[in-house]
Amino acid sequence: MAKAQRKKASKKGLILIKAAAMFREKGFAATSMRDLAEAVGIEAASLYNHIRSKNEILEAICFDVANVYNTTIDTIESSQQKTIGKIEQLLRFHIKQMTENYEDVYVSDREWKHLEEPYLSNFQTQRRNYRKKFAAIIEEGITKNEIRKIDAPTAVLIMLHAISGIESWHRSKAKISAQELEENMVMIMIDGLRKQP
Repeated sequence: MAKAQRKKASKKGLILIKAAAMFREKGFAATSMRDLAEAVGIEAASLYNHIRSKNEILEAICFDVANVYNTTIDTIESSQQKTIGKIEQLLRFHIKQMTENYEDVYVSDREWKHLEEPYLSNFQTQRRNYRKKFAAIIEEGITKNEIRKIDAPTAVLIMLHAISGIESWHRSKAKISAQELEENMVMIMIDGLRKQP
């Protein structure tokens, strides 16, 4: 919420919002600074008073999302709840990000390959480390006999890919509510992990 308010408060914030929408719709490569200036309602030359380049915009979007993800998983990881509760909390976080912060999340998930060095390597490392932390939580649950014996990195990939499929929910004309979607997805994924007594 604070991020959305911060973005609304400045011209640069408005540029990031419009850019995320355009990068999702047209792709990073096909979006020009002129297109972006037009969407924001300013002259192309004026855009450079607020932002240095298209790459700087992509960096801001990707690393804003990464920072939220990393802060969230660190908080959940250090909590005292049962492992299955940690995983459920992470899944709900991811689903909410896809329903409430869709364009930024979509861009950071699909367009990050266009980042330039050193940002590209940094972002790839953050993605890998995030998945390792998620897998470590699952492995902790297996060790504590709360979760079935499964390959944790594979489980993380399956869950994150399922959540990225929420993209089709955004396009659906007769979609269920975001809350119902969240409950259905969590039930399916958590029940698949939980060790039966």
